[in-house]
Amino acid sequence: MKRLVILGAGESGTGTALLAKAKGFEVFVSDMGVIQDKYKKVLSEENIAFEEGKHTEDLILNACEAVKSPGIPDKTPLIKALKEKKIPVVSEIEFAGRYTSAKKICITGTNGKTTTTLLTYHLLQSGGMSVVLAGNIGESFAKAVYEECKNKEKDINSDEPIYVLELSSFQLDGMYDFKADIGVITNITPDHLDRYDYKIEKYVASKFRIAQNMDEQCTLIYGIDSELIENTLPDFETDAEELPFSIYPDDLDGACGDEEGITIQIDNEETFIDLNSAVLKGKHNVYNMMVASLIGVKLGLNASQIEAAFATFENAAHRMQLVAEINGIKFINDSKATNVDSAWYALDAYKEPIIWIAGGTDKGNDYTALHKVVIGKVKALICLTKDSDKLKESFKGIIPVINESQNIVETVKLALTLGKSGDIVLLSPCCASFDLFKNYEDRGNKFKEAVLALQMELKV
Repeated sequence: MKRLVILGAGESGTGTALLAKAKGFEVFVSDMGVIQDKYKKVLSEENIAFEEGKHTEDLILNACEAVKSPGIPDKTPLIKALKEKKIPVVSEIEFAGRYTSAKKICITGTNGKTTTTLLTYHLLQSGGMSVVLAGNIGESFAKAVYEECKNKEKDINSDEPIYVLELSSFQLDGMYDFKADIGVITNITPDHLDRYDYKIEKYVASKFRIAQNMDEQCTLIYGIDSELIENTLPDFETDAEELPFSIYPDDLDGACGDEEGITIQIDNEETFIDLNSAVLKGKHNVYNMMVASLIGVKLGLNASQIEAAFATFENAAHRMQLVAEINGIKFINDSKATNVDSAWYALDAYKEPIIWIAGGTDKGNDYTALHKVVIGKVKALICLTKDSDKLKESFKGIIPVINESQNIVETVKLALTLGKSGDIVLLSPCCASFDLFKNYEDRGNKFKEAVLALQMELKV
């Protein structure tokens, strides 16, 4: 019996354990942290061996293969030890992909991939298709494949779902033989450079792994307005159909559009999507809707079906969410904006004066790209971080008022005093959250709690 070791017992690891056991592996799960009770319960009920709070090398380095959580860097001693023993280390996506022949729509990119993935899922589901949302969002892909396999055992004629997968660069790094039927690169801007030796070319190569193994039956969709994508294409070869998207019209197959509408052209057939009823607004969301429209048309949906879905879409939390309005000042939660490019889109989306809350764990950010968008618009910056020196230095003389804080409640109160009716308080951190918070969700939730508490306090 082959022995599979799984490093990390979260959603991804537990789903992989279920699938691996069902496929006849001897499974061992190891997590350096504390395993959540809900995952422990699943592992115990399935009699899957696990440990927490440590990695016991004697129980790990005897594996035939290892599946690691995307959060574990390749540079860690344990991963190096596995590779030195020539034990393959793969991602959950790579492992799970071996056990399904269903169509896989895979979406990556520095920004927009979550909204685009959710939008695509909603569009296809609204169009009457059987769709599963998984990967970096939704449930574990491995668990979804496990459920698919169970359904087929019960009914050999059961329909295969369409998987819509959001994929991070860390997941792509552990993928080798996996093939996407439709692959999307929304855009590429510098991010996570600390994981790529601060070399942008390594990060770009990671994103382009989504196209590996594609053949002429596959489709690659990419944002040609992204400079790093455009510069990579001359040296990039694929057998897949290529469909670029852009806000600048051309006569090639693909998509172009603005906030009024999107034109899709594939094999000399043109489809126009009216965006006047779309819930999502802003130039960055035009890009997101272009991708979803291309996928929808490729899979047979018409303009009316796509327009109807865009009018009923609800975005995920922590993405330009209005939390509350206090004294005429709107508080916006965009905690998911963990890099420069995503913060740029948020800042660009508003015409009102902004009190901007930014900061966190810097990932090699170059803030000069934000100078033009903040001049004359951002009236104050509050640096919510343990180390604000780089932010303060970057925007000194550009943003009139710069303050710093390490407490979200104080930050929200300060923002209120700095604003006036008609202003926007925008949490769009531009950085990872790990210096003061568990993750971007924790940061966003604490921001919402602080805003709503302040709103209640002022009503008393």
